[in-house]
Amino acid sequence: MGGLLQRNRRCSSSSSSSDIPLPLFLVFFLAIFLERSLGVVSALEYSKDKQPSSLTLENIKKYLSNINKPAVLSIESPDGDIIDCIDKWKQPAFDNPLLKNHTIQMLPPDMPRVKGDENNSSRKNEERGEISGWGKQVWHQNGTRCPKGTVPIRRIKVDDVLRAQSLHDFRRKQPRKDPFFNVTVDDPNTHEYAIVNSNPEFVVFGASAKINLWNPFTEEEEMSLAQIWFIAGDTIDLNSIEVGWQVYPRLYGDSGTRLFVYWTADGYQSTGCYNLECPGFVQVDQTIAVGATLQTSSPDPNQQYEASVKISKDSTNGNWLLTYDGIQLGYWPSTLFTYLSESAEIVQWGGEVTNLQLEGKHTITQMGSGEFPQELFGEAAYFRKLRVVDENDNEVLPSGVTVQVDHPNCYNLDLYNTDAEDSPFFYYGGPGYSPTLCP
Repeated sequence: MGGLLQRNRRCSSSSSSSDIPLPLFLVFFLAIFLERSLGVVSALEYSKDKQPSSLTLENIKKYLSNINKPAVLSIESPDGDIIDCIDKWKQPAFDNPLLKNHTIQMLPPDMPRVKGDENNSSRKNEERGEISGWGKQVWHQNGTRCPKGTVPIRRIKVDDVLRAQSLHDFRRKQPRKDPFFNVTVDDPNTHEYAIVNSNPEFVVFGASAKINLWNPFTEEEEMSLAQIWFIAGDTIDLNSIEVGWQVYPRLYGDSGTRLFVYWTADGYQSTGCYNLECPGFVQVDQTIAVGATLQTSSPDPNQQYEASVKISKDSTNGNWLLTYDGIQLGYWPSTLFTYLSESAEIVQWGGEVTNLQLEGKHTITQMGSGEFPQELFGEAAYFRKLRVVDENDNEVLPSGVTVQVDHPNCYNLDLYNTDAEDSPFFYYGGPGYSPTLCP
């Protein structure tokens, strides 16, 4: 992405320089050189230990002017976010050449039918407490909503980009080694997982789950998330759609739990991004902002908040529709993808953290609620009602199910099939570092 910009001063000899003793001259020259070179950073790379150059800021502002579209209305959120109400026809997605002359899909076709489970509503169980669907976001608290014909988009600020190492890194995840995300344990920049895989024999046209909402502690440079992965392809050309919640201070500038989406068509290399930070995902709903903070806790300890997430393929045009708590939030046009333009191969549900080992030991970043799965309801985080969509457009129980846990002494997962309505479901998570169990 461009090498370090060098500022070279030409030094010419003159008779006046001979009046300065050579050692003193070298010391003076070295001091000037270090003073100038240490303040130089790349036009695309920077860190929190260096001040960005004017060229860096110019590139960032150029990017922001393209991605932050003119707002019909701007709403200030109590958490510091600014939500811009953007004309739906002028949203960032339509800057993508693949979406030239694209027509917005405003209403979904017939949604997948739930086979053998006609009751989709959350229920109250006296032993487990109350489960409530919850799509409320912090920016809703001031009572202002985006007007009809617009979509709410979280404004990206200069500081958001500066927290990343580069403009490229700001928008993207790091590449994985294979579609199952099996990473090397001793890699200091590893991602760690506690997930359920479904690799059915039939082609997959969708998936869903109800995801428990929490606000885990994360170290400053790390993230913790819970999501559905929807993947196809091999390592280099991996296609992935990801939806869930995450806590990621480096990306968002705070420790709030945020709704996020992600996509890539080439194994996290050059295509795709978080949320609407590059052209791709098409938003159609005017009430929910992707990337905005979710309310995750209830005054009643017996009440748990959860989000219902569904990804399903439109059989008429191939687009991948995202439904959040019963709201059609938006979609990924099929033209963004190669393998996923047809169908998915694998579905995954679960948690992920980054473990940068910043102090030479395992991170204390929490997964889920920060408690191990054996703590069960009210203490441990959960996914319930896992489903996949088959070729007949039915939501069915997942098949070819396996569990992947990288470090069970740090984060773990317990899968259950004991409840007729919620099965399969699982508890997952953990606290991370422990001197004896997770050093």
